[in-house]
Amino acid sequence: MKITILGPWCAKCNQLKQTTKEVVKELGIDASVEEVKNIKKIMEYPILTMPG
Repeated sequence: MKITILGPWCAKCNQLKQTTKEVVKELGIDASVEEVKNIKKIMEYPILTMPG
């Protein structure tokens, strides 16, 4: 599984990334956590707010 976190890397984005990694580890999920910081790439996703 691939988990993608979208955001400009403010405090909320960093917290979401950290929490996601902790949950993946706790649950033993086979997943990678990917970060997308590029605003043009982020706009390709159907989200209205960040982090997404």
